[in-house]
Amino acid sequence: MLVKTKAIVLSSIKYQEKCLIVKCFTQSDGLKSYFVQSAYSGKKSNQKIAYFQPLTILEIEANHKNKGTLEHFKEIKLATAYQTINTDIVKSTIVIFLSEMLHHSIHEEEKNEDLFTFLETALIWLDTHEETSNFHLILLLETTKFLGFYPDNSETDFNFFEMVDGIFSPFQGTNCLNEHETFLFKKLINLKFDSDQKVFAGIERQILLKILLDYYSIHLDGFKKPKSLDVLKEVFS
Repeated sequence: MLVKTKAIVLSSIKYQEKCLIVKCFTQSDGLKSYFVQSAYSGKKSNQKIAYFQPLTILEIEANHKNKGTLEHFKEIKLATAYQTINTDIVKSTIVIFLSEMLHHSIHEEEKNEDLFTFLETALIWLDTHEETSNFHLILLLETTKFLGFYPDNSETDFNFFEMVDGIFSPFQGTNCLNEHETFLFKKLINLKFDSDQKVFAGIERQILLKILLDYYSIHLDGFKKPKSLDVLKEVFS
């Protein structure tokens, strides 16, 4: 079946000498993996590799056989040419980290247009704004809305956040954040991408990042913490 759709690159792995296996989150079909032959050979190899950088937004035409095997691109072009993400060390580090997070979090081979639109809009926002210190935290929290475990924030007057049930509690149970962590988490819930980026100190961002990683680990089977986590911490230290 020939499909034309937008796609966000989640990962690309070199296969043998010249080929790539590329995993994308597509607007039309959710998660799809593609085999790219001769990615590392020919005059346009650099151009080909550039298409498959983390979280690049593509417009693709592809043959989808939908048999659980690797699919094949027919045509590829950039849907959005990033202006700053690939040259700004902070933004590029954020993108590498988030691509790993999404790679380990999105498993459905089915259409999720709302999630696709959210991610596309967020990435374009990142590319066009300078103050982005909390971007990764906000994106990870907002993504849980589409993955099915966004916190129940109907009782935010309570002082403790219970991680397993995703609710605020008046008592500090075994799986609860402490009072300070809960206070920071509440602040994050109220943030938008355009909010003041200076609401958190560096150490507070580290605390929130650990909370989010633990929260994902609790709610997603087989979730793995990204290898790029240490690099991200270094950039934000």
